[in-house]
Amino acid sequence: MRKGLQLLKKEKNKNYKILAVDDEEGIIDSLSIFLKRSGYEFTGVTNPKEAVEKVKNEHFDLMILDFIMTPIHGDQVVEEIRKFNKELYILLLTGHKDLAPPLETIKKLDIQGYCEKSDKFDQLLLLIESGIKSIEQMNEIKKINKELENSYLESIETLRYTVEAKDTYTRGHSDRVSEIAVLIGKKVNLPDDQIRLLQIGGLFHDIGKIGVPDSILLKDSKLTDVEYSEIKNHPSIGVHILSTATIFKDIIPIIKHHHERYDGHGYPSQLKGTNIPYLARITTIADSFDAMSSKRTYRDSLPLETVIAEFERCKGTQFDPELTDLFLDILKNHFDEIRAIQRKYE
Repeated sequence: MRKGLQLLKKEKNKNYKILAVDDEEGIIDSLSIFLKRSGYEFTGVTNPKEAVEKVKNEHFDLMILDFIMTPIHGDQVVEEIRKFNKELYILLLTGHKDLAPPLETIKKLDIQGYCEKSDKFDQLLLLIESGIKSIEQMNEIKKINKELENSYLESIETLRYTVEAKDTYTRGHSDRVSEIAVLIGKKVNLPDDQIRLLQIGGLFHDIGKIGVPDSILLKDSKLTDVEYSEIKNHPSIGVHILSTATIFKDIIPIIKHHHERYDGHGYPSQLKGTNIPYLARITTIADSFDAMSSKRTYRDSLPLETVIAEFERCKGTQFDPELTDLFLDILKNHFDEIRAIQRKYE
């Protein structure tokens, strides 16, 4: 029975990759024998700088890290790793407890634990097993959070489709704005996490129109001042709808500020210039382009030449001048990329 449990445990341990970093080759060799015998997938390096590169390019669940090393100490290794990886579970090894870094440093660098080096690895194995359990729990929490996030996204998608079902103009509009915003974001070399925010922000930027009366939303003639004021409430309504879920917190600035103007005469906050969130400025251009190039109940879609002239006229007043120049280049020299997006949602 006990042997069977040990085999199951060893089999489970194969799912976890451990990286050990120590400038003493003998320590690495001993850890290799000890941890492989316990079933873990093990990698050992003696150069701390090489360890940083390995963590950049490979997935590891846990790192065992010596503190006193050359050319850089363990705390410096952690500092570098935490710039791009906040999740790696790190155990610090010290030759003597008096040589360990201060507790404040351990907390600041998010080091999960440390132990003194010993010929016996019993204490270290207990810390590793504790670390693996923590990793398992965190993975389960992530899985649950992802399921909740997907469920909430589906609910909000239903609201979005409700808006689109009411308004023929809105149908396909959010999808096009999302993809055009992503296209602009890629042209300015935004990182993947920002591109993802543009994508989601574009999809839900008009979600607040669910709270605008149909008589205004579907009106086929010019809006009165009172009716236009109602329409102008949709960013704030959108924020109210999405702000209860933390998964949307990073796209709230897009939802709220996609109708701000670079000259400060937009709404709802009259933000000006670079005070307008960058992703909102990108979404404003995508939103305005699709509004101009789409057929409305009271007018046909505008010709490309007219749209280009309008962006040139409003550069620096309604739109961010640098982003406008970039978008004008897309319209003049890469319009096939825009046209491909339009065809998807015709």
